[in-house]
Amino acid sequence: MVRLKDIAEQVGVSVSTVSRVIKNSSSRNVNPETKKKVWMAVKELGYTPNEYARHLVASTHQEKKSTKRIAWLASPRLAESNPYFSKIYSGISETLNNAGYTLLLLSREDLEDEALFHQMIREKEVEGMLLIDKIDEKILIDCKELIPVVGVDYNYSDHAISTVDYDREEAAYKAVEHLVSKKHRRIGFIGGGNDVNMASEKRFKGYKKAMHEFGLTIEETWIIDSGWCLEKSYMSSMELLSRPQNSRPTAILCAGDLLAIAAMRAAHELGLNIPDEIAFIGIDNNEMAQYVVPSLSTISIPQYEMGVVAAKILLNQIEDRSNIDLKTLLPFELLERQST
Repeated sequence: MVRLKDIAEQVGVSVSTVSRVIKNSSSRNVNPETKKKVWMAVKELGYTPNEYARHLVASTHQEKKSTKRIAWLASPRLAESNPYFSKIYSGISETLNNAGYTLLLLSREDLEDEALFHQMIREKEVEGMLLIDKIDEKILIDCKELIPVVGVDYNYSDHAISTVDYDREEAAYKAVEHLVSKKHRRIGFIGGGNDVNMASEKRFKGYKKAMHEFGLTIEETWIIDSGWCLEKSYMSSMELLSRPQNSRPTAILCAGDLLAIAAMRAAHELGLNIPDEIAFIGIDNNEMAQYVVPSLSTISIPQYEMGVVAAKILLNQIEDRSNIDLKTLLPFELLERQST
């Protein structure tokens, strides 16, 4: 996706200058030669302005008075195709629709068009923002100064904004506790990092905390950093579970259900019985978890409710002009199925 920043770098001007040329703004004159270079770069790079944003800026005064909009910052891939985030999106969308608000999907690239974003705020086109995709700290501070902002999921749990999430560390702890109750002592872990480092990921921390408190040995070769890649979960599990019986775990905690399903396929192909020879538990309660064979035990996360609560907190902040930052953790539930 071509950004205004790309055009600015090619032409050798600021992003705001490119923005003024494309919007034909009269706020400041841009010399004809620069305009020509900008439009040539637009053509060469294939830049297409965000359709939603163009509609907002071009909207009539009547539309502004009758339409209330909330921005939802998430990559289209997450919002539309990832089952976990699509449930959060449904909770947000339904709650805002019932309150008379329209939900506007923005990407990180949209926020980088600073001039356009500020224009939307000034004209009251966007009254609040829900964040799930990670953005630069400076952009986050700028957004919070302009409109109420609420973070959903883990990216913003340590920032000075209201957030809605579940206790990831405790969820993983409970998963290990369940495996221990089934007499497992050799427990592995499959997960991924927030960015590149899995050591700081809260579900991994919960796994380690539980293992230490139950007096269990953490075998480093039983820990798989999949980078949230299903293929890596499958391939790494094939290698791990191919080892002699006394050199492999009897149970594996997976930080996501889809990672668990990929690992279970490896166990099936190796002829291992689930749960007698290797048990699995996930975290999520993905819809597929109840349909795989055997069905997957999991920690059920209230994704839809997370969306509902986040939307309600944001609406309250818009209506009350409250600057109080709320840290809300929703309860999870252990669902014991056949895989343990």
